Amino acid sequence: MKARMIIAALVCAMCLPAWAGKIVTDSIESKILGATVKYNVYLPNGFDKTDKKYPVVYLLHGLYGGYDNWAKQGNMQLVADELIGSGEATEMIIIMPNAGNPDIHNVYNGYFNMPDWNYEDFFFQELIPSAEAKYRGVGDKMHRAIMGLSMGGGGSTVYAQRHPDQFSSCYAMSAWLHSDVPAEHKEGDKFYYTCKTVNELSATNFVENATEEQVKQLRTVKWFFDCGDDDGLMDLSVKIHQAMRKKWVKSELRINNGVHNWEYWHLCLRQALPFASRNFDK
Repeated sequence: MKARMIIAALVCAMCLPAWAGKIVTDSIESKILGATVKYNVYLPNGFDKTDKKYPVVYLLHGLYGGYDNWAKQGNMQLVADELIGSGEATEMIIIMPNAGNPDIHNVYNGYFNMPDWNYEDFFFQELIPSAEAKYRGVGDKMHRAIMGLSMGGGGSTVYAQRHPDQFSSCYAMSAWLHSDVPAEHKEGDKFYYTCKTVNELSATNFVENATEEQVKQLRTVKWFFDCGDDDGLMDLSVKIHQAMRKKWVKSELRINNGVHNWEYWHLCLRQALPFASRNFDK
């Protein structure tokens, strides 16, 4: 019995990834938002033993979520360790900022500018320069990617559309790309503004109405839309992919078996990190 236990322990040890990054929690005092914003950062193995700079991925959470969702529900450290350790993904920094709260009616949720909550300004003017300086990001378009799920998938897409000079690729998972505005606006309801901005910044409308110059810029970003076949948001991914095809903007579309849940997004991440890696400037 003892011998068997020893053998089992050895087998388990052999199965552990040789590559082991870590996740640290940090925060930034935002003058734009007038608030402290937390974020998680995945640091690759050996980060503390070198002074080299790394490409950066921004990994965004969904509605009702927070900065720690990808670490806790998405098991992203395990995925990143496996992919980097096997060589399927390059060494990278992964930044997971907070942009929400489960109390969606009383706390602002989303990645866009809203009354008294200019999150997009914060993201580009404060978060990117601060986090990349602190964690040694290379700091340019060809070493920066963005991705996310649901509300974060829509945020990723709109950010890459409106700031194509900032990202080499965008991977949108089960993306919330368009929204109907609630018929009634109850006083103080923050969710109304979340829906309103998603509607006003509709990612599909952006592509359909894009000017020649905007289309030219869209072509400088690599696009990937991934959604489950039983996800209520599936048609939005199909529609934006079709809109891009009409404008000769290359994008990937995957409709796989799945719904709007963490099981699906965990699998998405296994495709998303290698996709970002392939499109970094080596």
